[in-house]
Amino acid sequence: MEKKLSACLWSDIKHRFAMTGKQMKRAKISYLFVAPFCLLFILFYLVPVATSIGLSFTYYNVLEAPRFIGWQNYINLFFADDVFPTAVKNTFLFAVVTGPIGYFAALIIAWMINEIKNRFLRALMTLVFYAPTISGQAYFIWKFIFSSDSYGMANGWLQKLGIIYKPILWFEDARYIQPILIIVVLWMSMGTGFLSFIAGLQNVNQSLYEAGYVDGIKNRFQELWYITLPSMKPQLMFGAVMTITNSFAIHDQLAALAGFPSVDYAAHTVVSHLVDYGTIRFEMGYASAIATLLFMVMILCNKLVQKLLRKVGN
Repeated sequence: MEKKLSACLWSDIKHRFAMTGKQMKRAKISYLFVAPFCLLFILFYLVPVATSIGLSFTYYNVLEAPRFIGWQNYINLFFADDVFPTAVKNTFLFAVVTGPIGYFAALIIAWMINEIKNRFLRALMTLVFYAPTISGQAYFIWKFIFSSDSYGMANGWLQKLGIIYKPILWFEDARYIQPILIIVVLWMSMGTGFLSFIAGLQNVNQSLYEAGYVDGIKNRFQELWYITLPSMKPQLMFGAVMTITNSFAIHDQLAALAGFPSVDYAAHTVVSHLVDYGTIRFEMGYASAIATLLFMVMILCNKLVQKLLRKVGN
């Protein structure tokens, strides 16, 4: 009986491979057009990810050949690294606060801009909200606003109002670092997800709204929930993926404003930890373990968001 089942299974596998081969021959021109992207995706995405996962099980300092050490990097990361828990806490704090707020703020602002009838004004408002993302170094404005001397705008205003009598060391005091950085990250969160929301809103079939009101939709909220959002699910998914990626991969803005390392590691994220071990200490095996864990967390968060977005409009 087992031999018959094995033979049937093997026959089915061969049949499937044969059918796949025939389909590939029929669509060989299509595969030829897709081949450059597939090649680049494999070389610059799959191979680096697989290499990083492999190096995470080794001791590799760039100068010597990688030496296999099993799970030691992960054990050290969880049980011997005093800074890593702080980095995880800060990363999730920034991700949980800036991620959802930035995502919904981008969606709501995109929806409000889409309601503007004048095309020029609509394009101007889109540029205004997208401008901080276009200029990659725009966060240095906040370095001037929260300068630690009397010439900083925040200190100057507070002193004129009589609230303080000496300048506050904004980025030298751990109490102020995280709130300020959260504001900065939210200010810069109108990225490509924001543009995708604008595009999705402008491409909704207008006849659906007429049909919806015939079927019993009574207000703009129902219109948004049952027609607008379900019609732009691809854009919602793209925006969610970009938001998750950006919120977990935050480092450059924090390091530029709060320093690297920051006071009491108040702005030290998992990516900061990765940069520390990968580009400063050159412990590439340990850095690869950090990158692998971050990659897994981001995949899990993306899967969770996909499940939540499937419920939109239900």
